Amino acid sequence: MKHDKENLEAKALAKHIRMSSYKARRVINQIRGLSYEQALMILEFMPYRACYPILQLISSAAANASNNLKINKADLIISEAQVNKGVVLKRFQPRAQGRGYPIQKPTCHITIIVKTKNQ
Repeated sequence: MKHDKENLEAKALAKHIRMSSYKARRVINQIRGLSYEQALMILEFMPYRACYPILQLISSAAANASNNLKINKADLIISEAQVNKGVVLKRFQPRAQGRGYPIQKPTCHITIIVKTKNQ
């Protein structure tokens, strides 16, 4: 968190989200640089499963800015939004004749940074 007078920013981080980073990145690219209200509206009506954890994370980042830095939520924009790959959960699916096929369940880490609009 930075505490400059003109560029106040708050951060929220979600780790080990059970989702492919590519699928989460598809949603994140749509909201990067938008205002807080616009991002909420867009995420509310997108048909992807990745929208819900990202919506929670944006709300959390806005709450951090509101409580810790005393910033009005209406003045926030999403300055940075990134998705990184997390650990891969490795499982085995039983198949015919005693075989086992490996299954990889990917996870991702999502970071959202909100800051005040530059008037």
